Amino acid sequence: MGRVVPFILLLIALPATAQIYTYTAADGSTAYSNQPPEGVNARPVELAPLNRVEPPPVAAPIGPSGARALPGTYEVLELTGLPTTEALRANNGTFTVQVLVKPRLRGAHLFRLILDDQPYGLPGNVPSLQLVNIDRGLHSLAVQVIEGDTVIQQSPVVTFNLQRAHKP
Repeated sequence: MGRVVPFILLLIALPATAQIYTYTAADGSTAYSNQPPEGVNARPVELAPLNRVEPPPVAAPIGPSGARALPGTYEVLELTGLPTTEALRANNGTFTVQVLVKPRLRGAHLFRLILDDQPYGLPGNVPSLQLVNIDRGLHSLAVQVIEGDTVIQQSPVVTFNLQRAHKP
């Protein structure tokens, strides 16, 4: 046992690429070294490969645009409830859109609507968002996930045409 412990310590201390040699010392004991002594019949020690387990690679989720999302972002972030092939009818210009998000909204993240390239309303954590008194015509709408002033992720932009009764 007394000779095994120094050998183990020697193995731990040496880099993984170092060669270890064994030989019989003058007193007849087995000795180990990282350099073979001159004039002694030293043999290289065959070491088993070190056990090493690599963690599996984690692929970033694919976002709605087909691009890989950054770590910490959402796999799905999109607006639903808006017609894409016909006009949206809202006589008073008020309507609700839904946010589809997977996984669920995390921590301090909030939703913020972007209407015609401008923030609309107050940020919130409810995936049902109401727009009020929007003018008729063609509009673009997206939703962002924000944390404070930082935009974490934005959904694809949806373009829609709003029909409403003429405002007096």
